[in-house]
Amino acid sequence: MPITFNVDEVFTLAEQIERNGAAFYRKCAEISMEEKDFLLNLASMEEGHLATFQQMHQSVTSRESDLSAADPDREAGEYLNNMAGGYVFDTRKDPSATLSGSERLPDILQTAIGLEKDSIVFYLGIKEMVPRSAGKEKIDAIIKEEMKHVTMLSAKLKETTGA
Repeated sequence: MPITFNVDEVFTLAEQIERNGAAFYRKCAEISMEEKDFLLNLASMEEGHLATFQQMHQSVTSRESDLSAADPDREAGEYLNNMAGGYVFDTRKDPSATLSGSERLPDILQTAIGLEKDSIVFYLGIKEMVPRSAGKEKIDAIIKEEMKHVTMLSAKLKETTGA
């Protein structure tokens, strides 16, 4: 039986993604000292996204907490159901915990690009479920920021590998 999500649960997942992202970049900064500032800047951006989601979460009214009206075909709900089951990507796992400390910068950047892409896909899915009055346009802004992260990371990867 599919899980029914409400806005609180959606924002809780989004907030966890941003916490995980900030922790990942902070640990990467410890591993790759030559790019410490670059990676800490990305961690700071993720913390900014977390603050945005927390503000949006606090602004949701009880009337808006039911997402079923925003997702009559249950497509977004099914997506979140797969997400919660870890089939898309698992927000319960801290990606920084997978780092051994011996990763090279290109490996870190490749992993970061994958994580950023995963978060973009998730945010595109939840955008369909969040009421406009709860700040749906802010999710668009975060998606654009995450896309910038992919661009920044890709440029750094290209610079690092010379490819």
